Amino acid sequence: MAKRRRLEAPSSADLDKLEEEFRRETPISDPLRAAPIAQVARETAQAIEVADPKERAERARDEADAVKYREIADKELILHDIPINEIDKDSMVRDRSVMDSVALQELHDSILKNGMRLPIEVYELPESSSRAGQGARYGLLSGYRRLSVLRDLHAKMGEGHFETARAIVRTPAADADRFAAMVEENEIRQQLSHYERGRIAAIAADQGVFANTEAAVQAMFPTASKAKRSKIRSFAMIFEDLGDILDFPENLREKDGLRIAGALRDGAEQHLRKALETGRGRDAAAEWATLSDALDALEVPSERSARGGRPKAKKLNAPGWNGNTLLLSSGIKIKKGSDAKGYSIHLSGDGLSPDILEGVIERISYLLEKPD
Repeated sequence: MAKRRRLEAPSSADLDKLEEEFRRETPISDPLRAAPIAQVARETAQAIEVADPKERAERARDEADAVKYREIADKELILHDIPINEIDKDSMVRDRSVMDSVALQELHDSILKNGMRLPIEVYELPESSSRAGQGARYGLLSGYRRLSVLRDLHAKMGEGHFETARAIVRTPAADADRFAAMVEENEIRQQLSHYERGRIAAIAADQGVFANTEAAVQAMFPTASKAKRSKIRSFAMIFEDLGDILDFPENLREKDGLRIAGALRDGAEQHLRKALETGRGRDAAAEWATLSDALDALEVPSERSARGGRPKAKKLNAPGWNGNTLLLSSGIKIKKGSDAKGYSIHLSGDGLSPDILEGVIERISYLLEKPD
């Protein structure tokens, strides 16, 4: 008969030892030993920030406003208040050569009373620019008259008055874009004269911004009609050939300018320069009278001594009229016609070229213009 083992109750020290070992071997409070779903719930709860609803709403609005700001910044729609002494208004050759004093005074009075309603446009000058080294950070793109008035008002009224200009900072890709933007702004705000259009096109070509005057006119006046671009080229020619000797070129009327351009195409530059050297300088009317007299002298047909006897019969294919066709000594034929829609002129011959055709159109335009 087996002996029964006598059981003894463990002491408190034994119980403490067992409990310590149990906790060490099975630490149920260790997050790494917890069930996966419990761990996810714990991390999610820790990530949730308990904040005031108003504060969360304001933060959401700030984030939305930041997105909108980036959008309008990318579109260059932000208005900046830029100190006028940081803007170089002569960083580009301007298209407007003369500012109308009456219109300038009206703008002066308007800005003095109401401030500058329309912003100017500027572009950042490169750090290597000499102007940038003199304190100018921006070059003027458009708004020459407005900036001129602001500077005049600031000089008269002193510190605290008209020290900044409301401006949009543009980032044109190239010099060509800057010239085109300047011309477009002036065409919209206050139309340029014919001479000013031609002058800025010739200058842009001369500075190498465009390959030639033709390319400059095409790029700077893209919405102009073909006839208008032809006129701009004519006034560009006047600037190139006579711009240094004319005192009042901005006062030339369109038809007068086309008449001068036609004479220049025929090689009359030296004739007109000699006339201007002796009779120019008093006023616009006197200058045009000198030019008009010189042009009249060019257009008077040379007198031919009359010969007696019977007129000679015209040879076949000799210059002159044959029915409705006029044959010129250059070989060009001009045929006139008419129908129910109106009159027509047809040109043909080996001597024709695009330049000659443009000159013919300008001459016809001049002849058909109504007198002032």
